[in-house]
Amino acid sequence: MLDEPTREAILRLLLDGRGVRETARAVGVSRNAVRRVRREGRAEVPVLLRFEPLTPHRTRIEALIKSCKGNLVRVREELEGEDVFVSYSTLTAFCRKHALLGKPKQRAGQYHFAPGEEMQHDTSPHDIVIGGRKRRMQCTSVVLCYSREMFVQVYPTYNRFYAKAFLTQALTHFGGSAHRCMVDNTSVVVVAGTGKNARMAAEMEAFGERFGFHFIAHALGHANRSARVERPFAFIEGNFYPGRTFADLTDLNLQLVAWCQKVAGRTIETIQTTPSARFERERSELVPLPVYVPEVYALHTRMVDVEGLIHLHTNRYSTPEALIGRRVQVRESLELVRIFVGPRQVSCHARLEEGAHTRSVLPEHRHRASRRKTPDGQCPPLAEEKRLREAHPALATLVDRLRKQHGGRAARALKQLHRCYQDYPREPLLEAVQCALDYGLTDLARIERMILARVAGDFFQLPLGPGLGDENEDL
Repeated sequence: MLDEPTREAILRLLLDGRGVRETARAVGVSRNAVRRVRREGRAEVPVLLRFEPLTPHRTRIEALIKSCKGNLVRVREELEGEDVFVSYSTLTAFCRKHALLGKPKQRAGQYHFAPGEEMQHDTSPHDIVIGGRKRRMQCTSVVLCYSREMFVQVYPTYNRFYAKAFLTQALTHFGGSAHRCMVDNTSVVVVAGTGKNARMAAEMEAFGERFGFHFIAHALGHANRSARVERPFAFIEGNFYPGRTFADLTDLNLQLVAWCQKVAGRTIETIQTTPSARFERERSELVPLPVYVPEVYALHTRMVDVEGLIHLHTNRYSTPEALIGRRVQVRESLELVRIFVGPRQVSCHARLEEGAHTRSVLPEHRHRASRRKTPDGQCPPLAEEKRLREAHPALATLVDRLRKQHGGRAARALKQLHRCYQDYPREPLLEAVQCALDYGLTDLARIERMILARVAGDFFQLPLGPGLGDENEDL
């Protein structure tokens, strides 16, 4: 088909009185083509009205697109099942022409921001090799829209604690904040609604007020509105992670801070300058930091267990022994875990990474054995053990058997036997111990029941229950 300039040339030559043959030879087309243009009498290329075999089935195709969720492969299979045979390219061209797959694409625009007007914040999941193991982490970024200056960190997960801690780090790094912060419709910041109708979480609004900015959310599906922060994620994946090794998460984040400062000196083609140069102009327009920037922490309540430890995110942290069995408050920041009793801080630990399944025990909380080992590496006997050996040969024999059975962990059993020695009369105790030795019994719980069977009538006005009437029943 002839294009529009060629058709204009043909019509102009014909108007000048040229013949069909001469015009065809001059333009380089066939005489029939010249006659066809002369017959149509206009330079515009006519629209070809071709028969579309799918036109009679348009209603059915629209229904299939809806039921197949836009999968045209499935639509074509369903049409073939109804004896409508058509190529896949014909089906896709028909759907594009009649806009059956949704709204047609629209021209993309540009957003321009004044210095200090807006910053954008978002997260993206990245697979990173840390300490030789690939892990799914949350890469978090905030970008000043005018200068393109950015601050990036990586966390194992992302919630409001991490959001406030990260933004505090970022705004401290920038030396101030923009007047508004654009976010997507994440539940970390938004609790209800989307876009203009989004309602921010109360604690996030209070956080923004402290630093002099407010959060806004872009319309649902309008990711181009936050392109300033979306685009750098691909840049981070392609230019930061490759070729670098990270010992742990702290090492990764320290390298990220240094990398952000380095790339701020590169020239960006769209602005024809470097982010650091534009940041110098934007710095004075930022909202200054408050006089006091408090530490961001998450507050937890924990019970101190029998080992003097509290549990937090699979990790354990030590406390003074005096707090065993008591409730304490735990303040968790990005770097520290502080333990409080009321307003008083009782211990402070370096924060362990979530999910590490390890413990942090301060030197002052370590158990120091009161007994020193002998030159041959053995611990001297307990005071309770010495008293039992001196009390009676039968008790000494039982102590030897407990030592042989439990080895280096016999202290608990020996203390239990010593308690029985202190609590019960001597004669029933020795009779029960001798009977146990005769039968090779070392179970102290059963030996104690044998003692109770012997003293029940003399010391306790209780009916004899099963197992207390016959001294040999436990044997």
